[in-house]
Amino acid sequence: MHQKFDVTGMSCAACSAHVDKSVRGLDGVNDVNVNLLNNNMVVDFDEDKVSVNDIINAVIKGGYGASVYDGAKKKEPDDNKGALLRLVASIVLLIVLMYVSMGHMIGITPKIFHENPLLFAVIQILLVIPIMILNFHYFTNGYRSMFNKSPNMDSLIAIGSSAAFIYGIFSVIMIAKGNREYAHNLYFESSATILTLISLGKYFEKRAKGKTAKAIEMLMDLAPKTATVIRNGKEETISVEDVKIGDRVKVLAGSAIPLDGVIVEGFGTVDESAITGESVPVDKTVGDSVVGATINKSGYFEFEVTRIGADTTLSQIVKLVEEASSSKAPISRLADKISGIFVPIVLVIALITAVIWYLVTKDVSFALSMGISVIVISCPCALGLATPTAIMVGTGRGAQLGILIKSAQALEMAHHIDTVVLDKTGTVTSGVMKVTDIISDYDKQEFIKTIASLQKLSEHPLSKAISAEYSQELYEAADFTQINGRGISGIVNGDKILSGNYNLMRDNGVTAPNLDEYSKAGKTVIYCSKNNEFYGAFAISDTIKKKSPVAIKALKDSGIDVVMLSGDNSLTANAVGKTAGIDTVIAGVLPQDKEKHIDRLQKDGHRVLMVGDGINDAPALVRADVGMAIGAGTDIAIESADFVLMKNELTGVVDALDLSRATIKNIKQNLFWAFFYNILLIPVAAGVLYPAFGIKLNPMIAAFAMSFSSVFVVSNALRLRLFKPRTYDLEDNGMKKTIKIEGMMCTHCTGRVSQALNAIDGVNADVSLDNGGQAIITLTKDVSDEILTNAVTDAGYKVVGIE
Repeated sequence: MHQKFDVTGMSCAACSAHVDKSVRGLDGVNDVNVNLLNNNMVVDFDEDKVSVNDIINAVIKGGYGASVYDGAKKKEPDDNKGALLRLVASIVLLIVLMYVSMGHMIGITPKIFHENPLLFAVIQILLVIPIMILNFHYFTNGYRSMFNKSPNMDSLIAIGSSAAFIYGIFSVIMIAKGNREYAHNLYFESSATILTLISLGKYFEKRAKGKTAKAIEMLMDLAPKTATVIRNGKEETISVEDVKIGDRVKVLAGSAIPLDGVIVEGFGTVDESAITGESVPVDKTVGDSVVGATINKSGYFEFEVTRIGADTTLSQIVKLVEEASSSKAPISRLADKISGIFVPIVLVIALITAVIWYLVTKDVSFALSMGISVIVISCPCALGLATPTAIMVGTGRGAQLGILIKSAQALEMAHHIDTVVLDKTGTVTSGVMKVTDIISDYDKQEFIKTIASLQKLSEHPLSKAISAEYSQELYEAADFTQINGRGISGIVNGDKILSGNYNLMRDNGVTAPNLDEYSKAGKTVIYCSKNNEFYGAFAISDTIKKKSPVAIKALKDSGIDVVMLSGDNSLTANAVGKTAGIDTVIAGVLPQDKEKHIDRLQKDGHRVLMVGDGINDAPALVRADVGMAIGAGTDIAIESADFVLMKNELTGVVDALDLSRATIKNIKQNLFWAFFYNILLIPVAAGVLYPAFGIKLNPMIAAFAMSFSSVFVVSNALRLRLFKPRTYDLEDNGMKKTIKIEGMMCTHCTGRVSQALNAIDGVNADVSLDNGGQAIITLTKDVSDEILTNAVTDAGYKVVGIE
């Protein structure tokens, strides 16, 4: 069973490590994930061996508070307000205290303080005690953790501040006994400064941490709070919580779509950028799905609600982002292990430091100052924040870009990937069969209409592609017959029509031309005859997505090997691979064998990312080191994947890998700073530079430096909000050719040639009368010169050269 808990009292990585240790030690607990940033933990446990109360009691016994997570939003604004008031009061009192304690150095305090050292000391006591009361939680949390044998950051603060205060009280007693020299050894300002500066740092840290969750909050605020529903023929505006599945909802132009559903009337142009990250609006009509929180830019439609509450796409996205930001990356285990033993070691170092300096100098004040500095500067806040802040910001930014990351483990693993395996259909290609070429010496419109009239009676995907070519009224077809493994036959307008593969033509004595160039290009050729005479043919293919070639090139440029798996025959698969720019193509792969190919690559030492969208991709997605599901894929594929790409393009794979690298780089920067800071400054605070250079850190400077380290780490993580995906120049993608054309005389001529060339799949043509007539084309697929020439010739013009 998985259960989430709220945990209170944690202030540093040592705290989270101790909570983890306390719960993990229970019999029946399988895994524990403590999140310092969100002050919660997720526990995977066996209900037959351990209960929720056992887990809560283990946390309490460890010196912290715990309760079952109820999903309620914490009242952070109120907490922040209270913290700010305590901070302001502490700063005001500290300023007065500093004036009293140090003003005499520049001659701005009354002479009475110099003449009466006891009054001088008592006034400082009266100022420091309120500051200690305002920040008393450091003492309660710190000493409680000490007594529970789990010292943490608060323990270091409490000991440092208490030591300074106690030594100050000792000095007051000595002054009262007549030893006026102790008036120069009061440490009340150090005690107050430690507490105030730590509180200042924690306040700024908390504000910065709040910004890390901004992406999630923005997502939650995207959906409108009300919906206009039509019930019993009447419109009423109600809260989205009151909308039911099956309700009919009205959406006007410019309005946000409140929930998920299917359009039942009207049409619109929907901006889905908030969900998919795709900036181009999508046209929607009856039968199309719409997603809550997207915007209807123009048009009017009504849709039937299919998902509500926690089942909506937006709610699922928010859930995924929250779970990912709460999970722990393997790289963070290092910080946890160090933090668990760090505080006790620091206390020992501080004690040794104080003892050594006392033995050397015989000055209790100097030795105490050195020991307190070591304690204060060593607080491991930065270690605890280094990973979770970066993970939260990274996953939040991913959600904004349409990249949903399910766990921190997946995010970290993604930056190790060296091989990307792509499913062909629906991933590299659109998954929809389309007619790319029409070959016929007869009237093409009549040819298309005749064949489409017969093909509309078939449910085969190739038949649907042909019937979709003619949108007007078709002929009535009779005697429709499905010929297994060959094609179909029937009567259209009294003529016997055959439509199928080459074997169908051969079996019926029809002489068909050689159309191998289309087959070599990876296309399926459907031959057609009329009364046993060759009538024409259609070349059909599953077209490559527009952005697939540029995405594959970007992956290869990053040093990643790209492999495509396909169930198609070798000829078709290799043609698609060549056009998309994929060097390694594995054809004839059965659905159940995809996982085996992933396993083989892993055994060869590769870190494999699998990208797919179908049910048959699920085993491979699970087997791969990282699985990515295209957003338009099946639910089981999405469930099996580590990443979900809301955009139905391979550029999302590139963006996800780039985001992973940026996040892990940020985490390493944070960890380096946290470790480097402690390694460098603990010796300085211990006084190693003092004998040679006279350099030492007093407790006030140490407190400031410690606070700054945490703020620095969180601020560095916030830079991930600026992450921008790559831009892709689609116009320059592919090979360019110039066709010299003879016979074009006017814009009508260029228009006809442009229509003919642009109708070819993979061709983007710009036709003009320049240089006597030419067409400059960009090929995103492998299209032969013969096909280009035939298109221009069929349009009524002559090709005189192709460069």
